Amino acid sequence: MKQVVHTVCPHDCPDACSVLVTVEDGKAIRVAGNARHPVTRGFLCGKVAKYLERVYSPERLLYPMRRVAPKGTGGAAAFARISWDEALDEVAGRLKRASEEFGPESILPYSYGGTLGQVQGNGMDRRFFHRLGASQLERTICSEAGEVGLLSVTGAKWGVAPEDYVHARYILAWGANIHGNNIHLWPFIEEARRNGAKLVVIDPFRTRTANAADWHLPVRPGTDVALALGLMHVIVGEQLHDAEFLAQHATGFDEVRKRAAAYPPERVEAITGIAAGDIVRLAREYVESQPAVIRLNYGVQRSENGATAVRAISMLPVITGAWRRRGGGMTLSTSGTFGLNKRALQRPELMTTALGRPARSLNMSLLGKLLTDSSLTPPVKVLFVYACNPAAVCPNQNLVLEGLRRDDLYTVVHEQFLTDTTDYADLVLPATTFLEHKDLVTSYGHHYVQLSEAAIEPLGECCSNAELFRLLAARMGFDESCLQATDEEMIDAVLSGGEAVLSGITQPALEREHWMRLRLPLTDGAYLPFADGFATPGGKAQLASAAFAARGLDPVAEWSAPAESRQGEQASSFPLELLARKHDNFLNSTFCNLPGHQKMERRGELQMNQADARTRCIADGDLLRVFNSRGELRLRARVDGSVGPGVVAAHLDWSRGGAEESSPARNVNALTSDRLGDMGGGPTFYSVLVEVEKA
Repeated sequence: MKQVVHTVCPHDCPDACSVLVTVEDGKAIRVAGNARHPVTRGFLCGKVAKYLERVYSPERLLYPMRRVAPKGTGGAAAFARISWDEALDEVAGRLKRASEEFGPESILPYSYGGTLGQVQGNGMDRRFFHRLGASQLERTICSEAGEVGLLSVTGAKWGVAPEDYVHARYILAWGANIHGNNIHLWPFIEEARRNGAKLVVIDPFRTRTANAADWHLPVRPGTDVALALGLMHVIVGEQLHDAEFLAQHATGFDEVRKRAAAYPPERVEAITGIAAGDIVRLAREYVESQPAVIRLNYGVQRSENGATAVRAISMLPVITGAWRRRGGGMTLSTSGTFGLNKRALQRPELMTTALGRPARSLNMSLLGKLLTDSSLTPPVKVLFVYACNPAAVCPNQNLVLEGLRRDDLYTVVHEQFLTDTTDYADLVLPATTFLEHKDLVTSYGHHYVQLSEAAIEPLGECCSNAELFRLLAARMGFDESCLQATDEEMIDAVLSGGEAVLSGITQPALEREHWMRLRLPLTDGAYLPFADGFATPGGKAQLASAAFAARGLDPVAEWSAPAESRQGEQASSFPLELLARKHDNFLNSTFCNLPGHQKMERRGELQMNQADARTRCIADGDLLRVFNSRGELRLRARVDGSVGPGVVAAHLDWSRGGAEESSPARNVNALTSDRLGDMGGGPTFYSVLVEVEKA
């Protein structure tokens, strides 16, 4: 007998798609996008369209396993199967021993965007580690710097609804590869273009989106601050700004006027590589083609001045008054609109039971240093990894692997597959996919709350995140009732006591409707996030930040060359800027191991400009040594015009599949730095210098 189950994709993507799963005799036989969902609109991305290949892969982990080979050894032969009772007893024993000998803060949970579901991604796990008194993880690796920059101007992570892009007449995709990682926005953009809108892409790489755009501006990596200030120079200098909107809804415009005066197009051309005439043209078109919207993505903030870049770009729709109009403004993230009761979900007060105080916080972007720093007190003795693959995705990979090899570090990994990280795990526990558990899913790209039902029973002995931490809480003897709460009770907790936008959005209602739009305030039937003011303490956009000034930071925005850039300190030794990019058909390191997805990607390549290749006598297809002071890779040259002079690009991948003839295998993070950016503690994946030679 067939039935169709409503689920939701919880992977790290703004689209948060409504997925219909057809189940026959207990087995999922089809996944499809829900045609009724206002954003999914009946189709899925190439990643999730093949999701059953992931669920039923012969390589799925189906039972707990203990290491029987030296750390660093991968593959099933490195492990022996054990029972769940043995696994839980071992983990609980290790956690108790570390707590007694070194203190509970010697335990570090490590997770990120493997699932963005509220229950499975940041629910029972948080409750468990709060009660344990473990170190808290600063989850900075993806978006923290950009959020700091955005909030410093607007006060909230609100943005234009994807449905309203159809009203735009000028769409500026700034560091946003919409085709690769926000594909459900594309139909709205295409509808706008059919109505006369223009799509402009600012990106140092010729992405799929850039190829499809009306105009591509290949900005040099890490120079977005200067470009934004150059646009302001033209807009303010030609008095194209919205004086009325600024007077009503912003502070600090005089300071911006003075700062922008120092960034004439000729100076900005020298910094960014974009012609002065194009800067003037872009500024004028952006102002004159209203409504104008900026789709900003997080790649911009992965440089040393990334938070400042987001801050500067966020000022543009304020200065032009673009927020006044439907289809105008900016989208970086919509996640701040959901108003969830995160305290009720995560129960941070449980930390006082274990420690009498909040636990220390450790920055996930510094994992290599955290695991190798002999002065860290207490040292990290237990690493508990779930919903993440840090051996692949963390910067300064060689230092991370050095830490993971420690004999005195006990590492537990809860995973769906053997990964780069399980190569260093002492114990591996099998995890469910989103088809095998229940969850509540929000979004950072639209405004719909969704309920994801379990479509099938967990395969083998797989266990959801929430159930795993319930089991461990019982094994540890924790008797708080909230540590045995069901998934349904946690969903009720996060929805109840939230903000007014959740009015009437309850679990029973979601079981009937499957998704519900937030109760957002409407003006003439449209949600205009900042048309009548901002979410800052004073209700005005902060074009000059008193809080930044008090911290000794530039109150407006100023461009400074990253240390690792052509204008920086190391350019003489390593003259090429590296873009450590993500594959369009993988999701960070997720899906990298699946044959159907591998066929859609060219792997193990370094994309180069013809001029840089010619200087080094490199031809398309040559085997290359790509190196800097942190490490090296062997990659094949692809001389294809995707990048400008002085820039090369390589993709994030699993080490076992991402490099060629490299011993030991590494991925692009062997070259990236764990230097942190200007604000928010985020990594600088796109401020990296390398040199290239024929291998």
